[in-house]
Amino acid sequence: MEHAIVGKQPALSPRSTAPREPLPPAVLGDGTIVSSAAIVFAGATVGARVILGDQSCVRERVTIGDDVVLGRGSLIENDTRIGAMTKIQADAYITAYSLLEDEVFIAPCVVTTNDNFMGRTEKRKALVKGPTIRRGARVGGGAVLCPGIEIGAEAFVGAGAVVTRDVPPGVVVVGGPARVLREVPPEELLGSS
Repeated sequence: MEHAIVGKQPALSPRSTAPREPLPPAVLGDGTIVSSAAIVFAGATVGARVILGDQSCVRERVTIGDDVVLGRGSLIENDTRIGAMTKIQADAYITAYSLLEDEVFIAPCVVTTNDNFMGRTEKRKALVKGPTIRRGARVGGGAVLCPGIEIGAEAFVGAGAVVTRDVPPGVVVVGGPARVLREVPPEELLGSS
């Protein structure tokens, strides 16, 4: 954990809508690796055997399951849950209030969003919600996931797709806006080999 920061209390701007209470210490599971220049905020809970890559950041009130890999430069925003055996590659941005279930794959440079109003109304505070990505779903490089959408179990989002609505389980979606191309082949489903 050389040159890493674990247990940092967040510094909030006067305009921040985040809760302003002191947070409990960060918790790191056995065998977890926190790489150079990574930051784990107070209030985060990280499971066992997790790898937090160089310059990655895990914000407050994030829960990460066991055997997760978080790639270099990736950011997991506050109040997000990440299931066991999930892989998040370099420079991915997982917005606040997201849910990633077990065995999800997030390719490099994926962007998730949570605010359709982009900070411009009071109404937004009750509606802010990141995406829900169900078990075994895969999201290709550079894809953009819009606020509140759900990616179904075992679905496959193609590289560069812009996902503006829910994706059914077990299908491949591509394009902008994303549209269903076909079903995921049976040999690509979890447990098929």
